[in-house]
Parts: sequence; structure tokens; C-alpha cells
Amino acid sequence: MLLAMPSSPEVIGAIGRLLQPLLETLERVTWVQRHFFPPVAARLAAELAPGAEAVAGPLRDLDKLEWPEDLRFMRERLIDVGRQTVDLVTAFVDAARSPDNPIDLYRALRRFARIQETLYPLAPAFEPVSRWFLEPARRDDDALVARLRDGALRDDQVRVGVLHASNERDERGGFSVYVPEDSDGRTPMPLVVALHGGHGHGRDFLWSWLADARSRGVLLMAPTSRDRTWSIMGLQDSDAEGLRQMVESVAERYPVDRSRVLLTGMSDGATYALLCGLRDAQMPFTHLAPACGVLHPFLFAGNGLQHAAGRPIYMIHGALDWMFPVSSAHLGRDALQCAGARLVYREIEDLSHTYPRDENPKILDWLAGGGAAPTA
Repeated sequence: MLLAMPSSPEVIGAIGRLLQPLLETLERVTWVQRHFFPPVAARLAAELAPGAEAVAGPLRDLDKLEWPEDLRFMRERLIDVGRQTVDLVTAFVDAARSPDNPIDLYRALRRFARIQETLYPLAPAFEPVSRWFLEPARRDDDALVARLRDGALRDDQVRVGVLHASNERDERGGFSVYVPEDSDGRTPMPLVVALHGGHGHGRDFLWSWLADARSRGVLLMAPTSRDRTWSIMGLQDSDAEGLRQMVESVAERYPVDRSRVLLTGMSDGATYALLCGLRDAQMPFTHLAPACGVLHPFLFAGNGLQHAAGRPIYMIHGALDWMFPVSSAHLGRDALQCAGARLVYREIEDLSHTYPRDENPKILDWLAGGGAAPTA
């Protein structure tokens, strides 16, 4: 189970008893986040609720044990993740009792990014954690797990893993990056640039994509808008040049496959991905993948879609979307098709206004295939 084992049998046993329910509960949080729709909050809460005590019991046992001093970092991380997980589950269950106020439900789920950020540094030490941060279809890939572990523990000039550039949660306009640990620093990698939704933050949205990027050797960048959301509200675009510079900054340090630079996003991030990606032919993005957004009115006017011709676009929308009704997605779909875009349109029956992480592998397959329509 462990890649770097503590010396105490009691500690080893306690870690094992905590990790299983902890990771199972986090998997259930992933499922709840994907299927979140306010009218079914009570059912989702019922699915999630058992996780609180499943984690709390082993967490109490682990907290009582004495750990070797050199493993204090590991202990503090595990206990912090366990407590944050219990708090998330409890907050979501409590908020579900007031279905007329869904804001607290969203607030509870927003804690998930910080939990993942706290847990991820333990991936090289705990094999179950490393496997959890992979696409489900790749969790049994022993060779991949070994490469990622060895890459994380190596000592050379290539900085890998999760990195941040002026992107603390109280800062705007910075970005976070994930560099696959098994990168050799020479082989070109696709780059995914993922834009958060309104009032979001790149440091949080990074975790919507990390497992997929880690599974497939893809560079990932998650910028933070300069204002509360992206430049979709007025005539002036204050984000485009910053995005361009961020991409160039990453490309100066890591080998980027310039033929596969994907701009994707959720909600306002999706709307801006289309606006930014189609407004200027000089932007570095080769593929676009908006999720749960709309085609900006600016693009309907004049020659707003002149750069859509031949452009690979993977457009996702939920049939249950309550913020942007699916009819608005149909308008965008039809306009892009008329403009000659190489469009893949995915309308997902059980998707509300939330990010469909399970669509990421399909997007990356499409990106690897040069933007060709999926065969299935």
C-alpha cells in the first residue's frame, strides 16, 4: 500500500484504515459534484452522508498515535485532509436540508479543491493516493504509477508537479500549472488551458483536470481572471494578452506541442474560451472545448465568427442546465456549424450547470486525434 513506509506497525495500520474510507468518500464527492442539481440535493446528500463517520472514526484513531518526528508532515497532511473531508460532507448534508438556498451547497462543494491540493503532495508516498489522482481507467497501470513516483522524487533541473505563479487565493491574474512528474523536459506535450467559471479561481479549477493531465502526460495551466470573471461583460478585453503571455511563459520552460494547445472552460470560462479563441487568429490556441457556456453576442455580430471556419471545437452542454438553457447552446451550435467550424457537440442528458470531469478523457482523445469527431 505504501511507497514510503513509516516504521511503526501501528501507524501503518492506522493509515490503511483511514485511506480506504477517505478515498472512497472523495470519490463519492466527485460523483456528487458531477451530478449536482439543486432539485435532487437531498438524494445526493443521502449518498454522501455516510462518508462523514466512515472517515471520522479512523481519523480519531490516527490522531491519537505518536508518529516519528520525520513523518510529521505526512501526519499533519492526512489529518488535515480527513478533517476537511468530514467538514465538507457535514456542510453539504446540512445545506441540503434547506433546498431553497442552493448557495450553501455550492460553498460546500468548493471545499473539494482545497482538499485535493492538501492531499496531492502525499501521492509519492502513498500508492492508493497516487492511483486516486488518475483517470479511473488508468488506476491499475503499475508502470505509470512507478514513473510518476520516480519523477516526483528525482533531483534534477526539471520542476514538475503543481506550481503556482502569483496565484494565491486572494490574488487575481496569476496562474497555476501542473507539469507531469514523468516529463523528461524534452518531449513536447499538449497544453490544456482551463478557465474557471464566474467568481472562481484557477488554483481551484486546476483540480478539475489534474487527474487526466497526470494520466496522459499533458501540461495543464489554470489561469485566474483579472476581475471576478473573464472579460465578457464589456468592450475591453483585459484577459487575452495575459493568457497569451502565460502560455509563452510556460512554453519557455517546458516543451509544448504547439499543434495541440487547448483552451477550455466552464460557464463564464466557456463563454470566454469561445470569445477569446475565435476573436483573434494570433492567439496560440489550436482547439476549443467550452462546457456549459454560451456563444457571446459579440460573435454573432458582423464577422465575429470569421475565425471559426475549420476550427476544431468540442462543445458540451447539459440538458438540465438551469443557468444557460440548452436552447442557448443550440443557437451557438448552429452558428458555429454555419461558420464552418469542425464542431463536436455533446448534449448530456443528466448534466446540470456543473463541470463534467468524466468528459475530460473524451476531450483529450479528441485533442490527440487532431480534433476529429469521436467514433463512439
